[in-house]
Amino acid sequence: MTSKGIPTDGIEIQRDYDDRVLIYGPTGLCSTSEQLLTSKAFLAVLGRFLEITAEVDSPTLACMREFKADKADADHPAGYDIVRISGFLRTLLDKELYTIPFDGEHKPIQGRDPEAWRSFIEQFYGYWRKRERFILFGHPRKEGPLVSEEVRLDFLRQIEDFKILVLNTYRRLRARAMNVWFAVFRQISAGAHVGLVIQKRDWDAPGEYQHLLSVPMVRMAMLYPPVIYYTRSNKRQGQYGPLKRNPAAAVRDDPKAWLCYPAKVGTLVIPIYFRKEYLSHLAGLANLFEVATEEDLVGKRMDGLVIFGVPPESLRGENVGYFDDAENKLMVGAVAHKKGETDYFGYFKKTALTVHNLVMISRGRLPLHGAMVKIDLVSGKTAHVVLVGDSGAGKSETLEALRVVADKSIRQLTVVFDDMGSLGIEPDGRVTAHGTEVGAFVRLDDLHPGYVYAEMERSVLMNPHLTNARIVIPITQYRHVVAGYPVDFLLYANNHEPVDEKSPALDILGDPKRILEIFSQGARLAKGTTDEKGLVGTYFANPFGASQMRKEHEALAEKFVTQLLRNGRFLGQIRTQLGRDGYETLGPRTAAHALFGHLTKNL
Repeated sequence: MTSKGIPTDGIEIQRDYDDRVLIYGPTGLCSTSEQLLTSKAFLAVLGRFLEITAEVDSPTLACMREFKADKADADHPAGYDIVRISGFLRTLLDKELYTIPFDGEHKPIQGRDPEAWRSFIEQFYGYWRKRERFILFGHPRKEGPLVSEEVRLDFLRQIEDFKILVLNTYRRLRARAMNVWFAVFRQISAGAHVGLVIQKRDWDAPGEYQHLLSVPMVRMAMLYPPVIYYTRSNKRQGQYGPLKRNPAAAVRDDPKAWLCYPAKVGTLVIPIYFRKEYLSHLAGLANLFEVATEEDLVGKRMDGLVIFGVPPESLRGENVGYFDDAENKLMVGAVAHKKGETDYFGYFKKTALTVHNLVMISRGRLPLHGAMVKIDLVSGKTAHVVLVGDSGAGKSETLEALRVVADKSIRQLTVVFDDMGSLGIEPDGRVTAHGTEVGAFVRLDDLHPGYVYAEMERSVLMNPHLTNARIVIPITQYRHVVAGYPVDFLLYANNHEPVDEKSPALDILGDPKRILEIFSQGARLAKGTTDEKGLVGTYFANPFGASQMRKEHEALAEKFVTQLLRNGRFLGQIRTQLGRDGYETLGPRTAAHALFGHLTKNL
């Protein structure tokens, strides 16, 4: 069943992605255990479980002998009659196992074994819980207001009710099989990891982009953290270079295979179109970027686009690229459809930020790869600090260390941006900054040991068992991201040089040429977040737009450094030492002490 091309009923199991489950609601959901056990979704999941369990001839199937079929086909996966199994489980809801009579035509040699049935129910339930599970509500209205408050509340209620229904169904079946109830209950997210409302929206799409209007956009999302998923790749590769062909054409062939997350990237609206195979990353997007409002979308021209899932041959052999559609004033970022290489959240984030930065440069703003905080001290003073550096430079780590070091002296520490921002000059000459994200995409190894556990209830975790394991957490409010706070400190985060008498932790400079030299070199020790190794250099520590429009960026950088010095602001570098072995914690802490001491004395 569909509603103007958006599924509203049924199930999709993506076998190539570890049996990821997509359930389309609201009619795809159920309200009773009886409905659940006879639903299309349940039969599909049961059938797939039987197939993979039969492949290894698991002892778990010992209790399934009475449900063997004469053949194996779509209705009898692995040679089992799933309709009869479903019917038996529905009966088991209200009767003890030993009281259920056998079907005369399928009576086994011996009676049913409670332990065998317990094992089957536990492993089937475990299989379901280990899958990535999404519920998508297709909202039919394409024009006018999105949804009423009643519809919003109903969506939230149904997602929550489905979780409880699955839990209670499992508990009843296990209790009937063993003739004993649990003594300890755990309220886990047994329904869906993520619930979504998706809807087609009409934005001001030029002719060659009209086909994108057929792709549903995410309008609401409900997460059940911690969301943990395992992807096929764990780092980025490739450089963002210009493309000769518009990657948006990749969506034209099969719009139903795509979804869109309309992201507010700072002050810009950049819809991110992605193939459903990469749906796992949507939880990360929801934690990282604000969702665009109706006012941002309907009838409006977008600031840029991201297309994730482009045929590899159209990207010059790279995994990423961008197309400057000057005629329609749209910057379009692209990521190749390579399941084994680009199935990594960093491609989503950095492609959106590259588009953002290219647009900002064209509008006369200076994009920065860095982090910014607003520090309100107990003394009444306020400092606005920007640290610039590429991945692994120690920006976030130093600012987090500052929070700990100056705990009793700080009244409030507000994150403006954690990875990317831009500078602008106000009419009165003040240099102000805007951010891009409301969340942070951070290496687990670089966080305080207890931080992950403290933030677990809001987290999206990615490949926690691997090097470069990541966490995405919400860290600030959108109003702070776009507030336009003044800049007091602009410092390069140097992660490779040791701190000594000649090289202090905080090095404030007054020579614009020396400042631009340090920032332009962008030197750092690579931390394994990309395919780089050792001491490397990236122009202005920003391969996401600055390098691509270097001539324009150089002119802007000189203009902004000159203006900041004229305003009496503090520029230079801060040595985080994060790239040095043994200084992962001590380095940022030393830098934080130096920074805090300077700002309390000089502001």
